Amino acid sequence: MAPAPFIVRPAGPCDAAAITAVHIDSITVLGARGYAPDQVAQWRLPCAPQRYVDAMARGEHFFLAVTSDTAPGPLGFSAYRVEHGLHRIATYVAARGARRGVGTALYLAAEELARTRGAREIHVDSSLVAVDFYLALGFDEVARGAHPLRIGGDLPCVFMRKVIVKS
Repeated sequence: MAPAPFIVRPAGPCDAAAITAVHIDSITVLGARGYAPDQVAQWRLPCAPQRYVDAMARGEHFFLAVTSDTAPGPLGFSAYRVEHGLHRIATYVAARGARRGVGTALYLAAEELARTRGAREIHVDSSLVAVDFYLALGFDEVARGAHPLRIGGDLPCVFMRKVIVKS
């Protein structure tokens, strides 16, 4: 049986619970492939709907991938923001959406928005398990380090950058 088709659409505050569910699932299932259980627990702890509602109110843009069949459900999300002058994108896919093109479609939606906002390059703090995903999208590794977590502490990551070619 072929996987259900999906659509990518802009997300709003009413989608915060779906974004939360995807974020937790992605961290818990896919993130666990590269991190210790205590790191996974710390990483997912601040995931709550109000976090995304607040981010949207501050100008962060979200895209949501959902199945387009009779049983719709969230498959992943991407987020785009400008932080300290850097155009930043994050992409998370639920385990049931992995290896289906969902992450790529979500990333490309966010990149297109970044282009319209004048981005010449995109920056990501990639989890250890997402490095190959970002490399396939044209990113280069800049450095290895740690991403600060909202609740304190940090998570090993790979800082990556993609130069955008004007089309």
